[in-house]
Amino acid sequence: MSSGACNIVFFELAKQALLLREPQQKIYCVNELYAQLNANEIAIRPDSKIESIEIPGRPSKPELVHPSQVTRRKLNTEQGRVALIHAICHIEFNAINLALDAVYRFQTMPHAFYVDWLQVAVEEAKHFELLSDRLINFDCQYGDYCAHNGLWEMALKTQHSVIERMALVPRVLEARGLDVTPGMITRLEAIDDHETVAVLEIILHDEIGHVEIGSKWFRYACAQEGLDPEETFIRLLEQYNVTTGKGPLHIEARKKAGFQKQELHALRQLNAPN
Repeated sequence: MSSGACNIVFFELAKQALLLREPQQKIYCVNELYAQLNANEIAIRPDSKIESIEIPGRPSKPELVHPSQVTRRKLNTEQGRVALIHAICHIEFNAINLALDAVYRFQTMPHAFYVDWLQVAVEEAKHFELLSDRLINFDCQYGDYCAHNGLWEMALKTQHSVIERMALVPRVLEARGLDVTPGMITRLEAIDDHETVAVLEIILHDEIGHVEIGSKWFRYACAQEGLDPEETFIRLLEQYNVTTGKGPLHIEARKKAGFQKQELHALRQLNAPN
C-alpha cells in the first residue's frame, strides 16, 4: 500500500486484506493499514454494498474438519505438544480475519472502533508469527495438522449485527482463551517448555485487552439501541444456545476484560457440570 491509498476507500482495503490467502501478505497489509489509519493517511468512507464473506482468505492448508476429528493434544508427547501449538496458531490466524471482518462489516461505527480492531488484528498477527516460529522449532509449519472452522461460523451467524458480533465472538469464543490459557501454561511449565510458555504469556496479556475492546464496543452498541448490556448479553447466550466448554472461568481476567457480575453468573451457570 502506498501513500496513494488515501484515494481508496478504507473499507475496500480492509476487505482486500481479509481475502488475502497467504499469511505473510495478510500480515503485511494489516500492519500497513493500521499505520496509515493512525497517520490519518486514509479516507474512511462507507461502501455502498457490504458483502457476506462466506470464506475468508486463508491458505489451502490446514484442512478444515469437524472438531471431533482434530488431532488430540496430550502434552506428554511431543506430537501432542506440537498439535496444541498448531491449534492455537490456527486460532490466532482466524482472529486476524475476525478483526478485519469487524472493520469491514460494521461501517457506521466511530473512528476509534476501526483503530481498536486494526490494533487487535496487528496483535493477533504477532501471535500467529510467534507460534509459527515455535512450530518451526519442531520441524513443523502451520497447515501440517487439520483444524476446525468454529470461529468463522459464528462470524457468519453474527454478520448482521454489531451487538451480536461483539457479544458472541470476542466475549464468548475468544474469551474462552482467558480461561484455558493459564492451565496450558501450567502444564507446559511442568515439562519445561519455557519457550512456548513465554509465547502464551504474551498472548494471554494481549487477549485480555482484545476481549475488553469487545466489551467496550458491545456496551457502546447497546447504548445506541437503548438496550441494557448485561440483559442483552444473557439473552444472546440463550438465543444462540452458547456453551463455554469445560473447566473454570478465569474470573480475574474476565473482570479486567469488562465482564459484569450478572454476566459472570450467567456464564458460570452455563459452565456448571450437569
